[in-house]
Amino acid sequence: MRRRTCLSSLLTALSLALAPAACGDDGGGSGDEIGDPDNGSSVGSSDGATDSGSSDGTTNDDTTSAGTTSDTTGTGTTTGDTTESNDNGTGFKFDLPIPDSNGGNACNGMGGEDVEFSYIWVANTAEGTLSKINTQTLVEEGRFITRPDHLGRPSRTSVNLAGDVAVANRDGGVSKFLARSEDCPDLNGTPGIQTSTGKADVKAWDVEECRAWHTPFNGVANRPVAWTAGELDPQTCTFVGQKLWNSTSNLAVPGSMMVYRLDGDSGAVEDTIPAPGVDIGSWGAYGGAVDGENNFWFSTHGSANPPTLSRVTFDDLVLTTWPVPAGVAPYGMTFDSEGYAWVAGYAGGVARFDPNSESWDVVPQVTGLGMQADGQGRVWVGTYGGMGTGVAAIDVQTLEVLDFIPIAASVTKGVSIDFFGYVWVVDMASSAYRVDPDTHEYTSYDGLDSAYTYSDMTGAGLKNVAFPAG
Repeated sequence: MRRRTCLSSLLTALSLALAPAACGDDGGGSGDEIGDPDNGSSVGSSDGATDSGSSDGTTNDDTTSAGTTSDTTGTGTTTGDTTESNDNGTGFKFDLPIPDSNGGNACNGMGGEDVEFSYIWVANTAEGTLSKINTQTLVEEGRFITRPDHLGRPSRTSVNLAGDVAVANRDGGVSKFLARSEDCPDLNGTPGIQTSTGKADVKAWDVEECRAWHTPFNGVANRPVAWTAGELDPQTCTFVGQKLWNSTSNLAVPGSMMVYRLDGDSGAVEDTIPAPGVDIGSWGAYGGAVDGENNFWFSTHGSANPPTLSRVTFDDLVLTTWPVPAGVAPYGMTFDSEGYAWVAGYAGGVARFDPNSESWDVVPQVTGLGMQADGQGRVWVGTYGGMGTGVAAIDVQTLEVLDFIPIAASVTKGVSIDFFGYVWVVDMASSAYRVDPDTHEYTSYDGLDSAYTYSDMTGAGLKNVAFPAG
């Protein structure tokens, strides 16, 4: 039931969207350094506890904050950052008839109950690599260097609707990798495609051919990344015009935060938006996501004074910033299909923001780190503090705490949802846990190295806001 609901909602939403025409950081608390690595390499399995919790959400309905709109909009000029591009623009394909397009040709590949592929992409921070894990088999099918010198300390990842990933290096630089080897061009002079096939097969920087591009950024605090949806081309059955949002800060310079919008095919920086009025705190922009209009939302860490939630609009690059409720110390953030932005506080609770009323509601009994909405009316939070280590589900409308699933992990750092409806949790050591939200059973892949990612690691978060169910 879980799998059928997830996939059918995507297909239904795509049908509705196309029908009218021819489709024309770390430790909770304030730290951001990784813990000691745990270099396990086996696939483990265990049953999760089956007790579930339920409680009424406590809300602060009267909490309203006026946003501060920046006087400075972004520039539309490309910076001189060097990029290298191996991208041929192949997209994620769907087995869906496209109305009014050459007699209803089908976009094959993701129809009915079948997904062409489903990966979760997790950064191995200390190693400077990125792992590509099959969400069905729990096999690591690739591991990639994220910066030429191995010293980028990668963290956040974002997966687009083509299934390809972008990864940000904390110490500067963003790289894009292609999910399917058949999409990777033969560029290194050796016949065939040279690309990693697993943990023990990391290719040298100049050998790996499934890296589409790398865009360097100077300085540190290069954290949030978030893809836009792009547009579905009915002739090629691919998503085109995808952009990538990104942010950097120089932690030694107050007011140095910058937001960038990159071309998704080449990695070229197309737009630069200064954010001098956003306090960078200890780590700069910390979490990021897009809404259904491709606007970029990002939050600062709880160390900022004050911690804030900001939005850069896609159409005109206007920056608006709101303070989070007093006492909430932000860590992760997400955007749901109902139009709410969410911030997980490692202290003070989980906060929901309504962009229309510019008001906040707080669930004080849940404190957490990473979070993601599942497209079925729930936000899942990697809990931190009083509830114990696990994931909690919150109703996006009523704010009721619907469930809590304990997990035998060192910390539940990152949370993501896959295309089959499973909840994924990444710790700071060696494990990624796949949790069944219905049975509470979970299985883990334990071959990661200093794992650290909490963002849209699968692409399901983007799908849910681009094509909401219902």
